Amino acid sequence: MIIIRKLLPSDRIAWEGLFRAYIDFYQRVEPDEMYERAWQEFQADTRLHALGATLDGRLVGITHFFPHPSTSAPDTDVCYLQDLFTAEDVRGKGVARALIAAVADWAKDCGCGRVYWNTHESNTTARHLYDKVAENRGFIKYQIDLPR
Repeated sequence: MIIIRKLLPSDRIAWEGLFRAYIDFYQRVEPDEMYERAWQEFQADTRLHALGATLDGRLVGITHFFPHPSTSAPDTDVCYLQDLFTAEDVRGKGVARALIAAVADWAKDCGCGRVYWNTHESNTTARHLYDKVAENRGFIKYQIDLPR
């Protein structure tokens, strides 16, 4: 049975393994400090939030998300689901679907008006699920990377 819950301090190693695999999937390289900063934010659970999915006691999926104001929904925040990743050996078993539903429940409980996320157009496996649980409104993402 899939259990969705907040990440526990004992999840640190498994969480980082999943997060590194997510970063690798998108062919990015991030410094070790990024993982430590993110973990500290998720443990504080104030600005950035995380949930984990366990199956048979093993952490097999993670999601990271946060609410923020919206100019087009001024009376309510919206929730950005920034990262979602499941272990390769459990894909197709409902883990990602359960994580998305848990974020939607969290956002609804916090008064958010919607949950949204991005994925790469080549991520056909994930998009197959996303097309079932959400509406693709056709937006194209543009990005400017700023020097650090």
